[in-house]
Amino acid sequence: MRIISGIDAVTGDDRGASAALGNFDGVHKGHQAVLDAARAPAGAPDAPLGVVTFEPHPRAYFVPGAPPFQLMTPEARAHRLSKLGVGRLFVLDFNAALAALSAEAFARDVLASALGLRHVAIGADFRFGKGREGDAGRLAALGARFGFGVTAVDLVGGEATYSSTAIRAALSEGRAEDAAAMLGHLHRIDGPVQHGEKRGRVLGFPTANIDLTGLHLPRFGVYAVTVDVLDGPHEGRYRGAASIGVRPMFGVNTPNLEVFLFDFAGDLYGAPISVALVSWLRGEERYDGVDALIAQMGRDCAKAASILAARDH
Repeated sequence: MRIISGIDAVTGDDRGASAALGNFDGVHKGHQAVLDAARAPAGAPDAPLGVVTFEPHPRAYFVPGAPPFQLMTPEARAHRLSKLGVGRLFVLDFNAALAALSAEAFARDVLASALGLRHVAIGADFRFGKGREGDAGRLAALGARFGFGVTAVDLVGGEATYSSTAIRAALSEGRAEDAAAMLGHLHRIDGPVQHGEKRGRVLGFPTANIDLTGLHLPRFGVYAVTVDVLDGPHEGRYRGAASIGVRPMFGVNTPNLEVFLFDFAGDLYGAPISVALVSWLRGEERYDGVDALIAQMGRDCAKAASILAARDH
C-alpha cells in the first residue's frame, strides 16, 4: 500500500482511485462496508482502491483538550487498511485551511482536482465542509458536477449501529468480545516495546510494555491476549496475559500496557508488536504483599491460557 501524506505528495500514478472517505478510527464493520462500496464500483471497476482520511482526527483539531479517544494509532490504521486491500492511503493534513473549505471547495479542489478521484464512498451520516454543511446528497450532486461518482452506505448494525463511539463504550466496560463483534476483529493495541521498570522480571513474569499515550483507555485490569510480533527474530503470534492500568501495588503511575507472553524467551525491546484483547479477566487490585500478587498473576495466566485454548478450538 502506498501512503500519500498530504496533497503535495500526490503523483500522477496516485490519481484515478475509487476511495472510501472518512476517519476510519478502528476500521470497524461500518468502515469495512464503506470500503466494500469503494471496491470496483459501477462506472470505475478498474479503479484502484483508496482511502481518504485525516490527521489529526478532526475531533482532536476542534477539541484539542479532549481526553484521548482514538482506538488506534495512524500506523495501526494503515496496517489494518493494507490487510483489507487498500492500495492508496491519502492522509490529508486537517488544519485551519482544510477546516475552512466549503463543501463545494472540498469536493472540487481536494477530491476532484488534487486527488483526481473517480469514485467516492461514504457512510450515510458523513458530513464535510465548513460547519459540516455538506451531506451525502450534496456530495453526490457535487460529484456529478466535478466528475466523480458517489456511493452512500447505510449504517451497519441495525438498531445497534456499529460506531467508534459504541466500541469505545464497550472497551471502557471491559466488554472486549462485544467490541470485537462490532469491529469485525479483535481490538488491538500496537506499538514498539519500551523499557519499563522491569518489576515483572523480578516477579518471574517479564513483560513487554507499550505506551498508551493518545489512545482511548480500555477498562483497567487483566486480559487474556494474543500478541503478534510484527518484525525481527521473534516474529510470530503468541498467547499471553496483559495488564492495563496504573499498577496500584507500586503507587500512582502513567497508564500503560504490560503483556506477559507464554512460553517465550528472548529480547523484544524496540520490536513492533500488536496486542489483541480477547477477554477481560478482572480489575486492578492492591495486594497485601508481593507473594500474594505473584500468586494472583499465576492464576491470571492459567485462566488466560484456558480461555485462549478454548477459543482456538
